[in-house]
Order: sequence, then C-alpha cells, then structure tokens
Amino acid sequence: MRDFISGRAQEIPPSGIRKFFDLVLTMQDVISLGVGEPDFSTPWNICESSIYSIEQGSTSYTSNKGLQSLREALSRYLDQHYCLKYDSEDEIIITSGVSEALDISIRAITDPGDEILIAQPSYVSYAPCVTLAGGIPVPVECTEKDRFKLNSDTLAEKITRKSKALMINFPNNPTGAVMREEDLKPIADLVIDNDLLLISDEVYAELTYEGRHVATATIQDLRERTITLNGFSKAYAMTGWRVGFLCAPKPLCEAALKIHQYVMLCAPAMGQVAALEAIRSAEEEKNRMVDEYRLRRNMFIAGLNRIGLPCHTPDGAFYAFPSVKETGLSDTEFAERLLKEQRVAVVPGSVFGAGGKDHLRCAYAVSRKQLTDALGRIEKFMADL
Repeated sequence: MRDFISGRAQEIPPSGIRKFFDLVLTMQDVISLGVGEPDFSTPWNICESSIYSIEQGSTSYTSNKGLQSLREALSRYLDQHYCLKYDSEDEIIITSGVSEALDISIRAITDPGDEILIAQPSYVSYAPCVTLAGGIPVPVECTEKDRFKLNSDTLAEKITRKSKALMINFPNNPTGAVMREEDLKPIADLVIDNDLLLISDEVYAELTYEGRHVATATIQDLRERTITLNGFSKAYAMTGWRVGFLCAPKPLCEAALKIHQYVMLCAPAMGQVAALEAIRSAEEEKNRMVDEYRLRRNMFIAGLNRIGLPCHTPDGAFYAFPSVKETGLSDTEFAERLLKEQRVAVVPGSVFGAGGKDHLRCAYAVSRKQLTDALGRIEKFMADL
C-alpha cells in the first residue's frame, strides 16, 4: 500500500507542548506548569447565559461571520479599550478560537513559496500553519538581551524579495514580553517600507500588567496592512468554549471569510452567546483574575531568581521563561528530568523556535500554593544535580 500521508503533514512536527501534557496525564502527583490554560472556572454569569440560550433552542448555525450582536459589541469594545476601529459588518469574523483565526489568515494571504516572517519564540502552531499553507516560515529570533522583544535590525536582516508577511504575538507566549509603542514604530517602518502584511496575535492583550496594551493596528499607517487576532480564552477563562475573532480591512476579511465558510461555517452558537455576555458583564471578574495573575507573577519570578534560575519579569501573559543555561543541562534534559524526579511539568523553550533554547516555559496559571510547592520541588531538583 502506498503512503497516503501528504508531504506537508509529514513535514510538520507534533506539538512539543502536547508531548509533555500527554505524559503528565499518565503520572500521579504532578504539578503542571505546562499548559497555558487558566485555572479559574468561566464566570457563572457567562455560563448561565449560554445555558439559557440552549434552553431557548438557540442551537443552530449562526451567520458565517458570527452573531451580529456579538460583532457589534466587539466593535464598540475594541474602540473603547484599544482605539481600534473596525466595522462590525465587513471587518470582523467570529472564529472557533484564535487558532482558527490564525489558520484562515495565513491561508488567505499565502501563495506557494511566500516567506512568512515569524517573531520567535512563538506559539507552536505558527510555523506549521505556514507550512500547511504552502509558505515558508522564516524565524526572526527575539533574544534574552532584548527582553525577547522584536529587534528591528534582526528583522531587517531576514527580509527578502519573497517576504510577504510578518507574524507577531505580544504579550508573548512563551516569554511574556510586551512591545510598547516605541518598540512597534521601527517595526512598522520596516513593514511599510517593504510592503509587508502584519498578522498580530493579541490574545493576551487583557493580561498586560504594566501600562496599557498597544494594539498594533493603531500604529500610524499600519491598520490597512494588519490582521488583528484575539479571543476570549485567556482573559475570561473560556478556553473550551472556542471563541476567537479576526479583524481586518474588508478585502482581507472577505478572503478569510471564504475559507471560514468552507472549513468551519461558524463558531459554536452557544459559545458566541457566552462571549457576548463576557463583554457585557464580566469586566469585574476579568480584572479580578488579572490581579491574581499579577500576584502570582511577582511571587513566582522572585522565587525562580532566588533558587538560581535567572528570569526576567514578564510584562504580560501568564508565563515565566527562566534560563537553565547555568545548570549545564539542556532545556529538554532539564524538563524531562524535573518531571521524572520531582513531578513538575514545564515545557522546554526550544519547542517554541528560535530564541527558546536553554529556557523553560512555566505557566503560572495555577494557585499560589501550587506555585510555592513547585518552587520547592525545583529547588530540590537543582540541589541534587
């Protein structure tokens, strides 16, 4: 029998995050800092609104673009919170999570052989999505020296005549790095001067701890060449509801919508109702969760530095990204031995691409007691090296 698996499917690696998560499920007494998922439950008013909609029979397809009421609420929310102005009729698509928004964005703009620049370390799906679309992922390394921000000189070196778009994610998964307005302006100049498109994943925008989040599309002259991705998973503890959204100028939105129509039809109706309720009435709950993440960040980062794992203080998201270089172990060796010997699950930084080597991603989306216990176990592990 011939091999039916496509070359592109064979080319992409399995998720490095899932590999550790699957291993954790087979073990007892593990403290998992491996998966980027809030430990909070979805606020009850959000759940209740969705349950009520099901009771009322709202279980059908919605418009391909998503519920009009949700798109209108989003349009107002983005304007009020981030000065982002998108028309609810033609410039917003509700998607099944940010992952789908990312996928259809890349497929809408990529022709075979196009080079897509990716600021790395980055979420593990970026490069495989480019490969599956027929493009060529080109990593642009963000280094510890720059606090994992995207350096314009490094980006300039990677731009070629085949470059078509740049993908960024700030606040960043896995480093927690944030790009301020002054950091984004030189990047914007390069994007415009080289006629590139910008795909900006801003799913952690609400989890910005110092100052305010700057939406990339608000930088001068970037709006017309930017696709903004966002969702409800992280800020409202709604990972399983699978509701994200894509905002872009009308021509880009229309292209992405065609793909969305064929592969997804619409995001789950009950999830869209829940998302609408989140915008309407969950601001206080969201802020309470963000305050708790800030407290966890402060205590966990201080603990990592105290026990000898140097770590910058992340300005956003809910990840610490300490260095293990001084231990003499590679990031993969450290993560595997830490899991087996002390039952603490973290993710090797190298799975997130360029710039991740010799680091660990530790999600502090668990209770402060679990973080304290994890620090104790990590300290014992290091003492035994």
